[in-house]
Amino acid sequence: MSDAIKHECGIALVRLLKPLEYYKEKYGSAFYGINKMYLMMEKQHNRGQDGAGFASIKLDMKAGERYMSRVRSNQQTPIQDIFNQINTRINNTLTEHPEYQNDISALKSQTPYLGEVMLGHVRYGTFGKNSIESVHPFLRQNNWMHRNLIVAGNFNMTNVNELFDNLVQLGQHPKEKADTITVMEKIGHFLDDAVAKLYKEIKKEGFTKMEASPLIAERLNVAKILRKAAKNWDGGYAMAGLLGHGDAFVLRDPAGIRPAYYYKDDEVVVVASERPVIQTVFNVEFEDVHELDPGKAIIIKKNGSVAFKKILKPLERKACSFERIYFSRGSDAEIYEERKNLGRLLLPKILESVNDDLDNTVFSYIPNTAETSFYGMVKQAQNYLNKRKEELILAEGADITKERLHEILSARPRIEKIAIKDAKLRTFITEDSSRDDLVAHVYDITYGSVKPTDNLVIIDDSIVRGTTLKKSILRILDRLHPKKIVVVSSAPQIRYPDCYGIDMARLEDLIAFRAALELHKDRNTYNIVEEVYEKCQGQIDYKDVDVINVVKKIYEPFTDEEISDKISELLSPEGINAEVKIIYQSVDNLHKACPHNLGDWYFTGDYPTPGGNRVVNRAFINFFEGKKDRAY
Repeated sequence: MSDAIKHECGIALVRLLKPLEYYKEKYGSAFYGINKMYLMMEKQHNRGQDGAGFASIKLDMKAGERYMSRVRSNQQTPIQDIFNQINTRINNTLTEHPEYQNDISALKSQTPYLGEVMLGHVRYGTFGKNSIESVHPFLRQNNWMHRNLIVAGNFNMTNVNELFDNLVQLGQHPKEKADTITVMEKIGHFLDDAVAKLYKEIKKEGFTKMEASPLIAERLNVAKILRKAAKNWDGGYAMAGLLGHGDAFVLRDPAGIRPAYYYKDDEVVVVASERPVIQTVFNVEFEDVHELDPGKAIIIKKNGSVAFKKILKPLERKACSFERIYFSRGSDAEIYEERKNLGRLLLPKILESVNDDLDNTVFSYIPNTAETSFYGMVKQAQNYLNKRKEELILAEGADITKERLHEILSARPRIEKIAIKDAKLRTFITEDSSRDDLVAHVYDITYGSVKPTDNLVIIDDSIVRGTTLKKSILRILDRLHPKKIVVVSSAPQIRYPDCYGIDMARLEDLIAFRAALELHKDRNTYNIVEEVYEKCQGQIDYKDVDVINVVKKIYEPFTDEEISDKISELLSPEGINAEVKIIYQSVDNLHKACPHNLGDWYFTGDYPTPGGNRVVNRAFINFFEGKKDRAY
């Protein structure tokens, strides 16, 4: 409702296990793989609209024939743009050589992008410029086929400086300090090293230089390369890569922070960031799509063999819960139930806030992504009313009249479509005072749906910064003249920055943090801010494993309700008539709703990797010193 939060990226990998002729015969097109990649990327459009990229590798090409292709876009509709480019190139080739239509071998050798191994990426830029150079997949080229490396990932590393210094110590000269470049060069270094060692071994066995090439591809130990490269990585990641000769891999971080799912049959191996994407595109069942275990890599060799290798020792599983609440596609069967449970578990707090007066309470939701938790909230309200109806009927006994029975049974939650987003409206003025007025008209409201005696309960996925909520949404809702506006967040209070992919890098942007500071001012305890700053400064030279999150001390004196009440006060616009109450989910209920995704560092400050504690302390130092820099 209130905050445009940028989020993590999406990956899609497709490895065709049969010759292209097979797909032409069975599915009517040699472009089966490209078509599936397009669908997988579009189905993950929710994960990234800043850019998109596609890369492919053709297997067993002759020397001098192009075997790698890559296309990237940072246009307004990047997925459509890259596939328009692909289709244009393909159609031009077929127009010039219509005979290739039925000659798959010629079609493959002469048509760009048509390969057996494909990697796609949709990007949300959480760091750096949104230039074409920042768009994945990244390519590390070499004249040796095996040393070509294509990398795309859904990740953020907390220790980029350390990884960069490691590369320098290896004698490299990286062109920039971005984590994508750093990670790719780290993998590339150990890939180069492994290829060189294999070449020497094979030569000693008496093979010629030309004979060595296929043997290197066969013997290359991708798992060993990844173990060496990822040894010091600290972050959340699902890292995908292709090697020039045709090997492919996806590696997941040891805490399982970032998601990765896979599907395999005798025709194809598929990996994606979201399960329903694979289900929909390949028409397979929920139980056919599996989660890649934390710390493991799925490795697909050029010969089509698939192995799951332990790369890093698994940590305590801390899969991201915020992803389940908001960013992932709600069509996933598990996520759908989890989001309904988030809404269901909020009802007791809602009933308390409206004094149990459901007869004069209207339920709705903003934005559309909150619809599923809304269903859970309303279903629980129905259950609550049914229990109350039962008690009333039993209390009346046999003397109940038909009219009284009808009166009792007619009670039900009042549900209205309160706000409708005007998708056509664009904010074209950047000057703040004018822009705020335009933003206030992004939603249309349904006049007459609320009475002056009503409480209006609106559920949202999360309330992070609260800016738009204060500047426009609450003012819009106040035009309906409700007695009270209760804004319900299906997520708990976001108190700490993220460093693993979600664009919440600055503490001062978080409304919960600002509320805690105001409470300290109210209680004359604001001196704690300088104390926390000094403790953060005191840990600057510590090793990551020794750093603790001292920012927790800012929140320690206050209950969740005290912070929520202060947030309600801070976000209430001047001149609003309705009373405003903001309700947040509890962390305990979050864990009940999402029992398999216990990564809750946004809410608790319990970061799953040591680098997280360094990042939150650095974020506090930046806040105290008035710096707008990112903390990682």
